[in-house]
Amino acid sequence: MAREQRRLAAIVAADVVGYSRLMGRDESGTVARLREHRKQRFEPVLARHGGRLVKLTGDGALIEFTSAVDALSAAIEFQQTMADANRGQPEDTAIDLYGDAVNVADRLEAQAPPLESRSLAYRTTKP
Repeated sequence: MAREQRRLAAIVAADVVGYSRLMGRDESGTVARLREHRKQRFEPVLARHGGRLVKLTGDGALIEFTSAVDALSAAIEFQQTMADANRGQPEDTAIDLYGDAVNVADRLEAQAPPLESRSLAYRTTKP
């Protein structure tokens, strides 16, 4: 009988804020900017932090890390990189990413007994 192999993983789910609105305004420009952000910013950050892209959707990504520290470090670095890239861009064309884990972490933290469990979520807002 084969033995099951199990491992721990930290998963980051991210998607583009206002993607439908951006696509409605300029579909080809939005797709081109998103591809450029993935190539120039997202993929290098994943490589530096050991992330493995599990799934890529039109405006989102599911990424696996072997460590929660690496996952959080990558998410923070990518948010900061995107904030820098958006500086000087008109607000209605800026591409921001938001991790779904923020909502989940917030709800879990509210339900956790004091001192037993803590969650950490990070979201960058435009300066």
